This record gives sequence, C-alpha cells and structure tokens, in this order.
Amino acid sequence: MNPTLPPLADVLDLLPDAVCVVDEDGRYLYVSASFERILGYRPAEVLGRQAFEFVHPEDRQDTMRQAAEVTAGAIQRHFRNRYVHKLGHVVDMQWSACWHPDHRVRIGVGREATELRRVEEELEHLASHDTLTGLPNRHHLQQALTRALSHARATGDRLALLYVDLDGFKAANDLGGHDAGDRLLQDVAGRLKQGLRHGDVAARVGGDEFVVLLPGCRDAAAARRVAEGLRARLRQVDRVAERPFQLDASVGVACFPGDGEDAASLLAHADQAMYAVKRGPPDGER
Repeated sequence: MNPTLPPLADVLDLLPDAVCVVDEDGRYLYVSASFERILGYRPAEVLGRQAFEFVHPEDRQDTMRQAAEVTAGAIQRHFRNRYVHKLGHVVDMQWSACWHPDHRVRIGVGREATELRRVEEELEHLASHDTLTGLPNRHHLQQALTRALSHARATGDRLALLYVDLDGFKAANDLGGHDAGDRLLQDVAGRLKQGLRHGDVAARVGGDEFVVLLPGCRDAAAARRVAEGLRARLRQVDRVAERPFQLDASVGVACFPGDGEDAASLLAHADQAMYAVKRGPPDGER
C-alpha cells in the first residue's frame, strides 16, 4: 500500500504553536489543537467568534490596527500582544500573520511568549537598577529626569533634585568590612524609599552617593524640607560589627528652572551644592 498524506489539520495539530485562520471580519474559521493548549478554549468555543474578543482589552486597539495592516498586504512576523486565558489569567503571545487574497482569510501562527516577556523584564530591570540596593541606577535616573523635565516644560510645573552623599560610610567599611558596608547601603536604600512620595525617584549613582528626583516640588524650601526628613531617617542608629553606628548625609539641592534647565546642569548644580554642604560654611560665618 502506497503512503498517503494525512489531512493537513492532523499535521497542524501536532505543532506546539497555535495556527488560526480568520475571515476578513476577524472571525475564527479554524484553530489548531495548540490554541486550546495555550489559551484554554476548545475549537467549538471560538469558531465563528471575533478573535479580538479574546485579546486583552489594553491590547485590542493595537491588535486591530495590526490586523488591518496584514489585510492590506503587510506580512507580520513578530507581533506581540496579550490574550485572556479561559481561566482568566493573561497570556503573552507572539504572532506571524499574512493575508491570503485568493481565499479572503488571514492566517496567523502564534506562540506563547509569557516566559520570554518575563526574561525581558528581568533583563530590563538589571540594566536599569543597581544590583546591590535594587534602586534605579544612573541610566534610569537620566531617563526619569528627562521625562520629568519634558513634563515640567509643557505644564509649567517645577521639580527638584537632591544629591545625597553619605558621611561616615568609609568608617563603617573600615569597622565592619565590605559586607557590613553593603548591608548599610541596602538599609540606606530602604530608608530613602520609605521617605519618598509616590512618583519620587531615588537612585544610586555612585559608591555612597544617591540622587532623589522630586517631580512637582514647588520650590527650594520644600525641597530642603524633604532633604532634612531624609537626612533624619539616615541618621537613625544602626549597628556595624555589633557596635552602634550612626551615619549622616550631606544633601545638595537643585531646582528647575532656577538652578538649570536641563538634566546635566541640574545634576551638576546639585552635586556642587552637596559639596558646599559637606565643606560647611566659610570660617567667617561659623
């Protein structure tokens, strides 16, 4: 007996990716077995229904736009969106799709990308955050400051930067070693976060240097009050090498637009102000 090809649907059902065919209005005409494996719906539950019904509401408009581009002749190879599983949880999907004009249908092949998205988010977090303290790093701060400045220019709002340098950190390292210093930095990060409002950003920009971004801070007096509150938190007595230890901090303040109108000038002004605080007032003013 000569071999014969099995029905194409039997072959498609073996694929780990979901294969879907929809008409011009976006109604399912066919889904392979992996559609149920990935999204929980049996073919009988989706055939004849709009594919967009199963897309996450936040992604629906973008998905409809992409579908229209495919119907117009574009070939989509790496479109990402989210679907709602039959059990209610969100599933990240990546699609390749094309339009078959002779049959007036769109064919899409989709694979689950939930794990891929998780890895991407982890890598993005690692690239934008300090590995020791978990705070945003200098790169993240620059992005947040750029966005805050754009918003302030557009709305006439203000913002402030606090440049925080720990006083006594070297002594903690000398007393307890680098492990103790690392634990102290982690504690400092926690205290900074506890002292901020929603929308404020605290970033670690150096060994024992931190910058705090205060969007919407109306003037230097308000920024100084925040600075004093953070300094009070940082002065709480800690323990290093089983001995009481108290940090302090020098804090420089820079306000937009008075102290600079771009990120570089504001950071430089706050840094200079911090060093002025660290040096203390001139001899004649003491």
